[in-house]
Order: sequence, then structure tokens, then C-alpha cells
Amino acid sequence: QVQLVESGGGLVQAGGSLRLSCAASGITFSTYRMGWFRQAPGKERDFVAAISWSSGRTYYADSVKARFIISRDNAKNTVYLQMNSLKPEDTAVYYCAATRELTTAPKYDYWGQGTQVTVSS
Repeated sequence: QVQLVESGGGLVQAGGSLRLSCAASGITFSTYRMGWFRQAPGKERDFVAAISWSSGRTYYADSVKARFIISRDNAKNTVYLQMNSLKPEDTAVYYCAATRELTTAPKYDYWGQGTQVTVSS
């Protein structure tokens, strides 16, 4: 049974930082590209960042470049999202996801339940 469990969300003031974690089980974690997505109320779910299985390549949405950093620890089956200089528009439910596809826009096979991030102005 595959499980992706996010944690680390919460309420933070604008300009602050949060670090999200996503612990995976039931998959061979080191063979999966991992991604972070977010969904704000009334909006579609958007891509935030992704990292290759070896951490050799990272990908970011333009809206978070230079503010967010994705990383992973394959020994701990965990992917992280360090979020700095947070803005109210970063408020959303954040989801982690896993895929083995290597395309530029892969379909993600597994999803976590999400963690709420709220940034106050």
C-alpha cells in the first residue's frame, strides 16, 4: 500500500519560512521523481516543484523560483520543500506526488492527502 504523508504546513506571516516534508512508503522511493503541487481555494491544482530520483535535476514553477527549494533524502524516503519569503498568494493546500515517468509533463501516480499552508499579510 502506497502512502505519501505530508507535514509541516501551518500559518506564517508574509516574509516567513516553512519547510514541508513528505514521507513515502510502499514504493521504491529512490526510483521515483517526486513533485510538489498546490491548490488554492477555487483554483486548479498547480505544479510547484519537482526533483529527479537522484536529486540531479530540479524543476520549479516561475512563481516560486529563487524562493522555494526542493530536496530529497532517499535514505529516509522523504522529500522536502523549503519555502522562503512566503507571500499571501502562496496560501494553498500543498500536495506531494510520485511518478516514474521521465517526460517533461509526467502523470503522477501517487498523491498525498495535502497539508495546509496559510500566509497572512
